[in-house]
Amino acid sequence: MWFSKPWAVSLCCLSSLISATILQNGQVRVTEYPNTVTEANSHKWKTYPANAVELSYKGRWDDDHTSWWSVPGLKFGFTGKEVGITFGPQTSNGVLVAYRINGEDWQFSNITTNATHLLVSPTTEGVDLTSPISPSTFELRVTNWAYGVQVKSVHVAAGASLIKLKDYNRRIEVIGDSLSSGMYGTYEGLSSYAYGLAAGLGDTEYAVTAYPGICLTDQECWGNPRGQTYQWYHTSDTGGRATNIYGTNPPLWDFSKHPAADIVVINLGTNDNNTANNVTNEDYYNSYVELVEGVHNVWPKAQIIISALWNGFGKEGNTYVQGPAFVTEIWDVYKHFNSPSYLSSPHKCPPRNPLKWWLPPCKPGRPNEPFVHYFNTTGILQHNDIGPLWHPTDVGYIKVASHLMQYINLKFGWELRATGPEVFHDTLYWNDQDSY
Repeated sequence: MWFSKPWAVSLCCLSSLISATILQNGQVRVTEYPNTVTEANSHKWKTYPANAVELSYKGRWDDDHTSWWSVPGLKFGFTGKEVGITFGPQTSNGVLVAYRINGEDWQFSNITTNATHLLVSPTTEGVDLTSPISPSTFELRVTNWAYGVQVKSVHVAAGASLIKLKDYNRRIEVIGDSLSSGMYGTYEGLSSYAYGLAAGLGDTEYAVTAYPGICLTDQECWGNPRGQTYQWYHTSDTGGRATNIYGTNPPLWDFSKHPAADIVVINLGTNDNNTANNVTNEDYYNSYVELVEGVHNVWPKAQIIISALWNGFGKEGNTYVQGPAFVTEIWDVYKHFNSPSYLSSPHKCPPRNPLKWWLPPCKPGRPNEPFVHYFNTTGILQHNDIGPLWHPTDVGYIKVASHLMQYINLKFGWELRATGPEVFHDTLYWNDQDSY
């Protein structure tokens, strides 16, 4: 409750005392989502297996159709007014997923292991509308980076069918740690700047290979057994789920079976910079060069954006200042790949290192034009954009996403095509009082 001073005058009427309550849409944010569990045998459904060609898996999924990393997704077209999904034993019990049809707002449900969920029914808002999006589309995203789902089968109404959707003609991948996976955001991955960037660009396929605590350098950091110079080449992330399923031998990601990214954003180094992990400046620089070389080898035509780090803010005298982290090293990586000596070199393949057996075969004769770009984050965030646990607030994530969108628009000419449907959920709040 906020009270005005006794002498304040309302714009609408004279009053000696005005009171107003600032509410988020006049209600408490809902966190108890509908229970969508149903008995599959109680429906007359047409059922498709998890490997049906009509299903498009977004991000990284393994051969058992189990999801990994941040905001992995499933998308397809459908006819009829029902969509159900049966989830398998590798589903994290209670994991929160977001799903929607067409351009409607995101809906949410907690998923039960080995259960069938009815996610679209005749009562779903917008299910009767057939334009302008046609055929109707269904999209699901896993919100939490540590949890996942396993798809066993997808169901539609009897007489209805699934439809294979065409992929968008541009792709982006974000490689990062907790800052990119949306840690401590309201909807975690679905509140991250990485998701906001890709979804905010619109008409863009995307993957977010980011996991909290992981280092760029290939070493143990905060319980993650390996760094991104190793893990990025693998299907699964570095979490406990992956260890339980794969132990120390996770499956390699087969880049040849998936379209190349057009743009890659790398935001790594916050964990390397922590003194608890004992990463030297030299090791960090060398690891960064190694990862950029690896990404460029896999996707020779991709434009790679390396992001400056925001390393928190601290009080200095009577103001706040941003803490530096690997400022020189990241800039030196940018200079290395844009130097005349690098761009004019023949890029012959070095002898294969048997200790790094996971690296894809080298592709000689790569382009000699600049492909590494530097994104300076200075001035985007302020101290109150960082939450108590050292990660951006929802507003902070949105600010980073918005600046990156404009950077990509100006740098590469990508149009901003998300022109209506919501990107971030639960951000529609305002002050509805005008007299305090």
